[in-house]
Amino acid sequence: MARSLIGGLIRAGVSPRHLAVAEPNEALREMLARDSAVAVHAANESAARDADVWVLAVKPQVVKAVCAELRATAQARRPLIISIAAGIRIDQLEAWLGSNLPIVRCMPNTPALLGAGATGAYANAHCKPAQREIVQGILNASGLTVWVEDEAQMDTVTAISGSGPAYFFLLVEAMEDAAIAHGLPRETARALAVQTCFGAGCMLREDGAAPAELRRRVTSPAGTTQAALDSFATSDFNTIVARAVAAATQRGAEMSAQLDT
Repeated sequence: MARSLIGGLIRAGVSPRHLAVAEPNEALREMLARDSAVAVHAANESAARDADVWVLAVKPQVVKAVCAELRATAQARRPLIISIAAGIRIDQLEAWLGSNLPIVRCMPNTPALLGAGATGAYANAHCKPAQREIVQGILNASGLTVWVEDEAQMDTVTAISGSGPAYFFLLVEAMEDAAIAHGLPRETARALAVQTCFGAGCMLREDGAAPAELRRRVTSPAGTTQAALDSFATSDFNTIVARAVAAATQRGAEMSAQLDT
């Protein structure tokens, strides 16, 4: 995800000279420097000491340790903090980095790699409107950004946009397997499934109509689409999706609670 944000910022016109990245893995660090021409550092504090904006793009399990390394620098420099660590709450970051810092918690997703990401964001009370605009500019370099005003909603944001691409890939995988079972070659099945889902996504974005309306337009009474939708309804498709989103939302809250100890 860090690489996608770096790539998006550079594509948007930000000079690599204005970006400093901490990467403990030497091979990945060298690759990043070669591919993106950004300044790379082995230590977090070295990368952060002169920066006005920090992006915490690390696994949730290591955020506490990273913050411990950066606490003194954070209190001395008072940077704008952007965290993309799933499940990590603002109050946890404040406890680990120190109080009175402007912090934004956000959840991007992997299509950000292509500039087609969907990110939800929440800002604490110390984040000024101008700082929210800075965050918006950084995140918009990799796709769409929406703000929520209740941090509790971030677990649902994670369940929808953060985890959502996997649900979509599962659907395409199932369509491909079903087509193969009915005799189509795998290459043909995959090409049709991928392009169909791509086209449907483009229609959702460009048409502006609600998903239910677009579905109605392609569904003829007693036709093939209606037969498939009736089968989905029999299997209670909406409930299946609702349970999946609820499970992901709950897991996000659980991950956060585990780091309170």
